[in-house]
Amino acid sequence: IGGVDVRELSLQQLRNAIGLVPQDPHLFHETIRSNLSYAKPDASEDELRQACEAAQILGLIDSLPQGFETVVGERGHRLSGGEKQRLAIARVLLKRPRIVILDEATAHLDSENERLVHAALTASLQGRTSVVIAHRLSTVKAADQILVLADGRIKERGRHEELLAEKGLYSELVAKQSFE
Repeated sequence: IGGVDVRELSLQQLRNAIGLVPQDPHLFHETIRSNLSYAKPDASEDELRQACEAAQILGLIDSLPQGFETVVGERGHRLSGGEKQRLAIARVLLKRPRIVILDEATAHLDSENERLVHAALTASLQGRTSVVIAHRLSTVKAADQILVLADGRIKERGRHEELLAEKGLYSELVAKQSFE
């Protein structure tokens, strides 16, 4: 990470270098501010607002009567799936990790929320190494390197255009998703 062999890092240093946005992000039955502050307890108001702006969630927060002091409910049940995802992205942005892991971050979103999450991800991945796990191929189309896994093995590797030209498993999956 950053030219340093990870075996030379402590477990804490390694954990600090990685941020995760899971398919179903966990939110606590607390305020939006508290849920964001887990990433950086000493975050300033400016930092919170900047992270939320980049994650495409600030407009929603500002529209709520209690703003950042709004309680999201158990596991964030008062928010939609896309809103929870964008809040999780804001949390990662506050942490500022060198590596971001996105595990099916857009899997269960409608097209409007998927568009907003994609915009948020574009901001959050700038200058970072990212590992994107996805079945929706639109999520990985712009990746520097795509690994196609099947039966627990890497079957194909390359950029979107290269993999399409190979007419292998990736191009079959793209054709199938385009048809659907």
